[in-house]
Amino acid sequence: MVEHAVRYTRERLWDVFPGAWLETEGGIPRCSCGTADCGAPGAHPTRPDWAAQATGGATAVRRMWADRPDASVLLPTGRAFDAIEVAETTGCLALARMERMGLAVGPVTGTPDGRMLFFVRPGGAAKVPDLVRRLGWSPSGVDLTARGDGDWVAAPPTRVGTRGAVLWVRQPGDAGHRLPEAEEIVRPLAYACGRDAAAARAR
Repeated sequence: MVEHAVRYTRERLWDVFPGAWLETEGGIPRCSCGTADCGAPGAHPTRPDWAAQATGGATAVRRMWADRPDASVLLPTGRAFDAIEVAETTGCLALARMERMGLAVGPVTGTPDGRMLFFVRPGGAAKVPDLVRRLGWSPSGVDLTARGDGDWVAAPPTRVGTRGAVLWVRQPGDAGHRLPEAEEIVRPLAYACGRDAAAARAR
């Protein structure tokens, strides 16, 4: 995991920090936090000061992972990028729409619990509620979550319990690759969320 963390700092210029890890007990993987019903086993911060712990220095990264080489790799949002999270079905529909429209799409991750996260430029998360309202939706009425300053995301190939690993749906470009503004992708994401919500009501 440390080599993945170092690669993110060197190739993407992203800050990283180590999170929880999985421990096997009786043949069953459990989260190192010891919570039986942990919501993100092996894939969450372990310290309240995790934001201050995050670093972009390869030497510091190797030092932090030295005692726990299997710790998950977590990325703080609100620094190099923000993220917009939606359900996997919504994300796939929106991604196909974005590609048809010729929109620039940044990195996208998929989680083993059926979520997709679209990376956007920092500061985008704060704009999302107002952008959704302008499109005629209530922010609380669509399954769309913005992750910005003070939040984090799990980076591939972090494993989440027995569910599997976080994967890249769209790989990040090089360090100079321009991330999209939130305004550029919220419309297709909100549209896809609205379609999913309407379909659920119809059922």
